[in-house]
Amino acid sequence: MDVEKYLRRIGFTGPAGKPNLELLRSVHTCHLLSVPFEDLTVHSGGRVHINLPSLYDKIVNQRRGGFCFENNSLFSWLLTKLGFQVTILSGQVRNQSTGYYGPPFDHQILVVSLDGQRFLCDVGFGPPGYSVPLSLDTGGLQEQGHRVYRIRNSMGMHFLEWQREENRGEDGDWTEIYKFTLEPRCLEDFTEMCQYHQSSPSSIFFCKSFCTVLKPGGRLTYIGRRLITTTFPSEATGGQLETTTRELEEDEIPAVLAEKFGIVLSSPLVPKDETITPPPVVY
Repeated sequence: MDVEKYLRRIGFTGPAGKPNLELLRSVHTCHLLSVPFEDLTVHSGGRVHINLPSLYDKIVNQRRGGFCFENNSLFSWLLTKLGFQVTILSGQVRNQSTGYYGPPFDHQILVVSLDGQRFLCDVGFGPPGYSVPLSLDTGGLQEQGHRVYRIRNSMGMHFLEWQREENRGEDGDWTEIYKFTLEPRCLEDFTEMCQYHQSSPSSIFFCKSFCTVLKPGGRLTYIGRRLITTTFPSEATGGQLETTTRELEEDEIPAVLAEKFGIVLSSPLVPKDETITPPPVVY
């Protein structure tokens, strides 16, 4: 781990001194603005393994991204090197189509303990993920831009939920993102699910080739043979979320990945955008 090189990779320019909340928030946001959430290894003849030196080489040296097991595993290493107290947690993502949750170890999340407070961190989740760590010590509303989040605790299970801007308020409609417990985990616990997500027709990572990265004021996403630009609500957009889609020819995709995401693959990509099969067993 070359900490300075990692910090340059994510565009962090501030002092990395004593661990504090400002530093935690800054490196979390910088990571999301610089390192894509992507599964292109799966669709270019490779396999993902949760091995820290390999992940460092991929994300820092090769300037790639990864899915949750990759981004959050490496980010936890960085936070530890910066002096933070980090705990790895297991999450279960709610399927927006079926309404059911995935199995344990479906998602990896981090909790940082700092000055008697706990903060939920996640740099390995696409929309509607959060850009700044969330407080784990409040069940109240936590606003970030055009989105509102809350962490609801029920019988030892924590539920991360969010609201669209038009539904803001305690009584508005809440959408569950994922659930988790506070039981500490280790990287090896996620090995089986990491392999599952690369081979199961019930996983988005197997069914769709994609790459998405947070941008100031929006998000840029490649999926299959499409490039999607999302602009968050602002005065310029009349308070509306704006989305534009550009259809891509297959031979355009490598140049788009290089230009828009800074990703150059060592093996040819096979674009994929298939329907995800609901799992035979619901959780």
